[in-house]
Amino acid sequence: MMPLYPEIKPYAQHQLPVASPHCLYVEESGNAEGIPVLFVHGGPGGGCDARSRSFFDPEHYRIIAFDQRGAGQSTPHAELQGNDTWALVEDMEQIRVHLGIERWLLFGGSWGTTLSLVYAQAHPQRVMALIMRGVFLCREQDLHWLYQQGASHIFPDFWEDYLRPVAPAERGNLLAAYYRLLTGSNELTRMAAARAWSQWEGRCSTLRPNRGVLARFSAPHAALAMARIEAHYFVNKGFLSTNQILLNMDKLAAIPGIIVHGRYDMICRLDNAQELHNAWPKSELHIIREAGHSSSEPGIADALIHATRTMAHRFGAGGASGGGGR
Repeated sequence: MMPLYPEIKPYAQHQLPVASPHCLYVEESGNAEGIPVLFVHGGPGGGCDARSRSFFDPEHYRIIAFDQRGAGQSTPHAELQGNDTWALVEDMEQIRVHLGIERWLLFGGSWGTTLSLVYAQAHPQRVMALIMRGVFLCREQDLHWLYQQGASHIFPDFWEDYLRPVAPAERGNLLAAYYRLLTGSNELTRMAAARAWSQWEGRCSTLRPNRGVLARFSAPHAALAMARIEAHYFVNKGFLSTNQILLNMDKLAAIPGIIVHGRYDMICRLDNAQELHNAWPKSELHIIREAGHSSSEPGIADALIHATRTMAHRFGAGGASGGGGR
């Protein structure tokens, strides 16, 4: 197994105002003249951390990470106003222009794959390649599986804790019920719902119990942003049309990609990755045995390191200079 690269500090940090009231946290690390790569975090609402930089060789990559609207160090925290998929796509373009990058590599996980694919379909001329982990197509069946019925049969004990904040009469549409709880005026109710929502996802995200992952999901500040923003996006079906991503994969026909997906991913079922691969001729699909959803799983992390090394070799010094470094 290949280990993650050692944690490094950013060499630049930015507060980038976008549409009011939002201001994005953006950071750069690694080699300022390297291959530009954008780390696109999950959730939505998940945010980045020091580990986000550790999938890339800092000698070869200019590593750019940002917290999406309302997440992480972006402000206002957990804000839903003006927060939708198309706003995030435009935010990514604004970051690219602000940093003087012509083309970049996209590295996304979970919701980060959704957003990366939608961005790439909107701006294919700006994308060198994609690395996708734990593919989430944000279809109705994908939302139903995790939040209404599906994973509930795999983790019935954890499901009971997820159901607890919702009145029995409202359990026929749990997404709508949670959205009401998470956007209500009672702070204690919001926090309890956020913890239950995020804890459910944390418990489902690894093949074997992982206290570190669960602690990150359950931390109150992070849980509120993730739960509120996810519920907001998912009651609106990701602000996407039916099967939008797969129906527009012809736009990525010339763009290479590496897909990494755990065989026992209970957050995003493997059919997400298989169907994406089938619709994307220039993609490679790596199904990881004995792995679930989280990038903290050893097999997933190993495959992602291999993927970033493959892309560094493919684009090399020419990719760096052609990528429009500063």
